[in-house]
Amino acid sequence: MDWGSDLWDQHDVIERHTQSGLELLERYVKFVRERAEIEQSYAKQLRTLSKKYSRRGVKEDQDTKPSNQQSFQDVLNQLNDYAAQREQLSENMTLNICVELSRNLQEMRQERKNHLCEVKKAQQNLESSFKLLETSKKRFEKEWREAEKAIQQTERVQQEVSATKADVEKAKQNTHLRVHLADECKNEYASQLQRYNQEQSSFFHSEIPSAYKKLQEMEERQIRLLADGYVQFSETEKNLLPDINKCLDAIISTGRSINEKQETLALIEQYRSGAAPPADVEFEDYSQGVKAAASDNTTTHLPKVRIKQLFHKKNKPSSLEDLSRLPPDQRRRRLQEKIDDIQKELQRETEQSEALMKMKGVYEQNSQLGDPSSLQPQITQTAHDIARLRGELNKYQYITVLSDPSVSPSENIYEYEFDEDFDIDVPIGQCTALYDFDGGSEGAVSMQVGEQLSLMQEDQGDGWVRVQRASGHVGYVPASYIQII
Repeated sequence: MDWGSDLWDQHDVIERHTQSGLELLERYVKFVRERAEIEQSYAKQLRTLSKKYSRRGVKEDQDTKPSNQQSFQDVLNQLNDYAAQREQLSENMTLNICVELSRNLQEMRQERKNHLCEVKKAQQNLESSFKLLETSKKRFEKEWREAEKAIQQTERVQQEVSATKADVEKAKQNTHLRVHLADECKNEYASQLQRYNQEQSSFFHSEIPSAYKKLQEMEERQIRLLADGYVQFSETEKNLLPDINKCLDAIISTGRSINEKQETLALIEQYRSGAAPPADVEFEDYSQGVKAAASDNTTTHLPKVRIKQLFHKKNKPSSLEDLSRLPPDQRRRRLQEKIDDIQKELQRETEQSEALMKMKGVYEQNSQLGDPSSLQPQITQTAHDIARLRGELNKYQYITVLSDPSVSPSENIYEYEFDEDFDIDVPIGQCTALYDFDGGSEGAVSMQVGEQLSLMQEDQGDGWVRVQRASGHVGYVPASYIQII
C-alpha cells in the first residue's frame, strides 16, 4: 500500500499531513535551540557563581590558608570545568541538531512545494482538456441537431406538390452539408474524448500516484530525521557524561581526601612560634632588701636591623615587613618557600637566555635564517629579568642568614641591626664593556661601551657576571657584553 494508489482521492489530507509533519520538525528545532540556550545560560551562571566565591588576594596570602579552604577552591575550579562541559553541550546541540535539521527542513519544504505544484499543474492540464472535450461535445450536439432539421426540411420539400426539382435539390445539398459538418464534429468529439480519457488515466494512474508516492517518501524521511533527532538529543549529552562525571568525581575525591585531624595539625605547623610559655614570676621580697630585677627585655634585646639600608630598591617592602614579624619557625619556612620559587623562575629565565643567545649565534652565521638584531629586545628583557631575580634571590638568602635559629624565640626578637659595611666585596679581576647596557632591572647595573669595570663574580653558567663601576655601584651585566682584561 502507498499514498499514490490508496489515497489518490485524498489530496487535501496529504497536503495537510505533510505540512503538519514539517511544522513538527520546525517545532523540534526551536525546542533544541532553546534547550541549548538554557545550557549556555546555565554555564554562564555557574561561572559567575564560581568567580563570586573564589579566593582573592595575593598568592602569598592564599598559600597560608588551610588546605580545606584550598579544597573549596578546587571544588570551584571543577565547577568551572563542569560549566565548560555544559557550554560544549550547548554548542554540540546547536551544530549537530539545529543546524543540520534546519537545512533538511528547508530542503523538504521546497521538495513538498515542487511535488504539490506537479499535482496542481497536472490537474490544470486535465481540466483544460475536459473543457475542450465539453466544447467539442456541445458543438457536435449543435451540428447534429442542425443536420436533423435539414433532413426533416428535405423530407417536407419532397412531399410538397408545389415544390420544384430545384427546391428539392437545394434542400438535399443543405442536408448533405449539415450532415457532413455533424460528422466532422462527431469525429472531433470522439478524438477529444479519447485524448481526455488518456490524460485522465495518466493523471490518476501515473502522475498522481508518482507525486503522492514522492510525498510519502519525503514524509518518511522527515519522520526518520525527527526520530534521529530525538536519539541525537540524548546521545549528545550522553557523550559528554564521562567528562562531566570526571568533574563530579573530582569534587567527590576532594571531599574524601580531606583529613580533619591533619587540618588542625596543619594550623599548628603554620603558626607555631617555637616559643616556650613564660616562666613563673619570681617573688621579690623588698623587705629583705632585694632590688627589682631588671627586665629581661632591657638586657636581651639585640639591635634592630635597618632593612631599608640593606635594600635600597623598595620591591614589595610590605612582604619583608610581614616576614620580619613572623615567629622564627614560620619566618624560616616562608623565606625558604620564597627562595625556592625565585630559583625556579630564575632557572626558566636562564634557559630562555641561553636559547636566545644560541639562536642569535645561528642568525649571525646564516643571515637567511633571521636577523640577529631582532632578538636583541628579547635578550635585553631576559637579561633584566635575570638580574632582577638574582637580586631578589640574594636578598631573601641574606635575610635567611640573618634568621639565626639559635636565638631564643621566647625573647620575641625578629629584627636585627648590622653595620652598613657588613659585606665587603673584593674584585677578582678587571673587564671592559663591549656594549652599552641600561641596567634598568633590579639587581642589574648600567655601563657604557669602553668603560673599565671591576669583576666581582664570574659567570656561574647563566650568562651573567657581577661587576662594580668606578662610582661604587655593583650589579649584574650580561657576560657577552664585557671582555675580561
